[in-house]
Amino acid sequence: MDFPFRITRPVATDDSPAMTQPVSARLKIGLSACFSHADPARSLFTNKTLQYVEQSIAHWLMSAGAMVVMVPCPTGETARGDTKLSHYAEWLDGVVMHGGADVWPGSYGEVPLKDAWIGDRIRDLYDLALVEAFEQAGKPIFGVCRGLQLINVAFGGTLYQDIEEQHGHPQTLKHRDPVTYDQNFHDIEIVEGTRLSKLYPHVRTARVNSIHHQGIKGLAPGFEIEAWSLPDRVPEAIRRRPEKGRSYISATQWHPEFHKYGSTETVDDTPILHDFLWACATAKVAPKTTPRSGPGKIRDRAARVLRQALLRRRG
Repeated sequence: MDFPFRITRPVATDDSPAMTQPVSARLKIGLSACFSHADPARSLFTNKTLQYVEQSIAHWLMSAGAMVVMVPCPTGETARGDTKLSHYAEWLDGVVMHGGADVWPGSYGEVPLKDAWIGDRIRDLYDLALVEAFEQAGKPIFGVCRGLQLINVAFGGTLYQDIEEQHGHPQTLKHRDPVTYDQNFHDIEIVEGTRLSKLYPHVRTARVNSIHHQGIKGLAPGFEIEAWSLPDRVPEAIRRRPEKGRSYISATQWHPEFHKYGSTETVDDTPILHDFLWACATAKVAPKTTPRSGPGKIRDRAARVLRQALLRRRG
């Protein structure tokens, strides 16, 4: 089967373009925004809300020829116009849910056990609305780190507020080290028979980076676990079960974009990237279907809040 678009990873130079694809043939991939909330003590952009993306994840998507667009939150004190997240979902071919701040425990029905674990409620509302918009449009969604946790929560799952304090495994790993950051690694086991195992047909265990202290406690209905951390068995990759009328949703707890291209020290990110972009290209040419309701839908209470707080035009 031919790809609807070309996926390559050439190296760009000043005098030769990185890709030979015309603009019209390239996939348009949304990237969720990170937030730096208004801070009167900040010397630059004083008391202004910043929305931004981390460079390497944009470059990761661009390495395969995709055009990357940050999807800004359409609400806030400076909001104007009638542009909605649903408009982005209609225009773009897929979305990647960015890593970043903790998920607010209230998003999955819990009270923060420590002030340090309060997370970012405002970003949760935006992210949940973004997932809802792309799921309703039938567009593929891929999550990274926080993105995996947010997707799990959006569809009814729960999280450990802190793995080291709550997981209870006798060999619980240190999944986040603020000193080594993206140089903190552990092994994973890929579950046989999953889509991920087919992407890595000769790999049973692999090494990945680890930059999180929250993790999946209760898996969302309609999803399956594709990889576990070793030896403490924290979910490291999930995917929505493929059923008629359901769009592609998958996520990894590690950051594939932090893999050094060509390195054999950690698992190669290329199959994961190509799988997501293939899903985007396929959905782009597939007949439109009406999204199914049921156990896998976005939480009702979250959807109500989101429609009121984020998806309306502010007066």
